[in-house]
Amino acid sequence: MQPLENVKFLLVDDVEENLLALEALLRRDGLEMFKARSGRQALEMLLVHDFALAIFDVQMPEMDGFELAEVMRSTERTCKVPIIFLTAVATDERRRFRGYEAGAVDYLLKPVDPQMLRNKAEIFFELARQRQELARQRDELSRSAERLAGTLSLLQAHTDNSPLAIVAFDSDLRLGSWSKGAERMFGWNEEQMLGQLVKESGWLHEEDATRLGAVAAELLDRSGPANVFPCRNYTREGNVIESEWYISAVADSRGKLVSINAQILDVTERKRAEATQQLLIGELNHRVKNTLATVQAIATQTLRHAKCPSDFAASFSGRLQSLAHAHSLLSDANWRGANLIKLVRDQQNLRAIEEGRFIVSGPEVHLPPQLALHLGLILHELTTNAQKHGALAFPQGYIELSWVLDGEVLRLNWVEAGSVLAEEPTKRGFGSSLIERSACAEGGTAQMSINPDGISWELSFAISQQNAYRTATHSKSSVKGLERRYIRAEAEPAAD
Repeated sequence: MQPLENVKFLLVDDVEENLLALEALLRRDGLEMFKARSGRQALEMLLVHDFALAIFDVQMPEMDGFELAEVMRSTERTCKVPIIFLTAVATDERRRFRGYEAGAVDYLLKPVDPQMLRNKAEIFFELARQRQELARQRDELSRSAERLAGTLSLLQAHTDNSPLAIVAFDSDLRLGSWSKGAERMFGWNEEQMLGQLVKESGWLHEEDATRLGAVAAELLDRSGPANVFPCRNYTREGNVIESEWYISAVADSRGKLVSINAQILDVTERKRAEATQQLLIGELNHRVKNTLATVQAIATQTLRHAKCPSDFAASFSGRLQSLAHAHSLLSDANWRGANLIKLVRDQQNLRAIEEGRFIVSGPEVHLPPQLALHLGLILHELTTNAQKHGALAFPQGYIELSWVLDGEVLRLNWVEAGSVLAEEPTKRGFGSSLIERSACAEGGTAQMSINPDGISWELSFAISQQNAYRTATHSKSSVKGLERRYIRAEAEPAAD
């Protein structure tokens, strides 16, 4: 706090000794006295300084005390300066009245009683001090008010810019404040919401509106629950928003609820993400279990048909790689499906088949996830058999793979040419059974034909949108079905 300024007195007398005597008589801490030898000099000082008291000698040359007082009263700056007249000349009542008419607060005769003059001056000194103190307090209050207004303005700006909706209620759960964030989140403006009871506003779910009062009351007790309140809100358009309320409650000295403040966070997207995450985790668990079951079934049936450990290792490794590559394609597409041409080219690259010996043609087809897995295994079996026993086992042999999309049915033709069959197989093996039963699982068929220079397959699969949805969301039952089909496959091999 800054110290107060000195109080200023103006002393006017044409006699220097009188001025010195007055100065000595009135001297005190915090008082600054200005001395003038004439009325003109006094007026010059009055234009520069603010005086708490002026003490004039009446009898002065050129401009006496009365004339100086009259000039002061005619000027706005000096009209309220209190004046005490001093005179050594015996005077009549008319001169005294003239002094008071000129604005004097007192009219004293010389010789002046020192104590009386000091007491009178002390009054004006204290009045000046009080005015200074009041002015300082006023300025301090003004500065505090400005700081408070700035702080409130800043706080309001932060409140309005916050992504949270900030609202307040009274003890009757009547809305008392509604931030810009609330307006953006729910659609209603402040004018539409203020003064409404929560239960009647149509903004809060009826069940949550009932719970809100109980939660706020419990918050007043330190042993009450946490101040996070899950809630369902409605927007002006009627949409439902899942929200979390961070609540604080204020009570009066008697412990009675006075006000509730809530900062509301929209967690609708988070709730959806959590639900999706749970769904994906569940789906992932199903896929992992089903994949392990599939691998187990492939291992069991491959071992049953293997002639020796090395034969088992080669067959099992190839089927496992085929399954892994199909999974990789699906993972790259977030399990939304796979492109048929990519699935075919993946098998071609995996088997290192020359492009001139593997002729592929067909339109762009997007396969549902489960169909992609089945078709990946089918292509693996076909290419493996072609390399071991079929067209690719002969230098001049080649494969033609083509497909068409006939409405909601995918039709594939696998034709091998340029090979010579030593003898027609009399028994069906695991590979053939896998192909037929995998096609049947996708609502289709698989028919093998034996030609003079090789074998051919006609395959069909249901590929409707309903089928795509079914295979994507019910992979557990489909893969378990595939496992059962592996187990039911005949034991004697005709082809790997």
